[in-house]
Amino acid sequence: MDLILTSRRQCLKWLSQLPLICGGGAIFAQSQPTVAAASDLKFSLEEVALHFEKDTGQQVRLVFGSSGHFYTQINQGAPFHMLMSADESFIFKLSDAGKTKDRGQIYAKGRIGIIAPNQSTLKADGQLKDLGQSIKDGRLQRFAIANPNHAPYGMRAKEALVKAGLWESIKSKLVFGENISQATQFALSGSTQGGIIAQSLALSPSIERLGHFELIPESWHQPLIQRMALMKDAPKVIEDFYRYISEPKAQSIMRPFGFSAPQQQRS
Repeated sequence: MDLILTSRRQCLKWLSQLPLICGGGAIFAQSQPTVAAASDLKFSLEEVALHFEKDTGQQVRLVFGSSGHFYTQINQGAPFHMLMSADESFIFKLSDAGKTKDRGQIYAKGRIGIIAPNQSTLKADGQLKDLGQSIKDGRLQRFAIANPNHAPYGMRAKEALVKAGLWESIKSKLVFGENISQATQFALSGSTQGGIIAQSLALSPSIERLGHFELIPESWHQPLIQRMALMKDAPKVIEDFYRYISEPKAQSIMRPFGFSAPQQQRS
């Protein structure tokens, strides 16, 4: 039991640091080639970057956060060289504003699901039936999602809750994370009964053991088409990393985290 509690504390300690790493404030002092990445990529992209360094001898700096916040920061002049967005619409907007080299390319498709901590009275079922029942019988006090005003995973969580007919009844109980990593922290902290998070985070070993997770039907929300693009001043190392993401080795690293391979490109 002590080992389980220690592991849980270590994971939650790491998760608690994410808002400091991924917060909404712009970062205007980058000196290294820097990739701004949606926080659902935390585990998978760090592993890809390690393999990239081993294979090429080159390093990139990864900064994780909300795609919506990164969109705003880049428009304000933040010196990111590449954006990996959880929602392709932000890439299209940056392209239309003349910030990117082109309209980029799809690198993955994401999924959302419901998670309930191991000790929660809430059952994690993809149809959200017990979530609805827990609102009625008073078991549900707090429930975490990413902020739907700027976080793509929060937008999709809201769409799913609307589809399930639960949005109006659950609104007063919601706790918003600034990004999906912070929402995951809230969902597993013990202060909520659960939350809607990214499959890519739920499948990571350090989080998987902390709760029960079930996918929500894709038809319940708009797809999470994740697209990346290079900024106009991207250095060669970033261009190399951009190409590396689409190679079979990188895709094989991301696949166990629930990211499906890119389909036909859209623009």
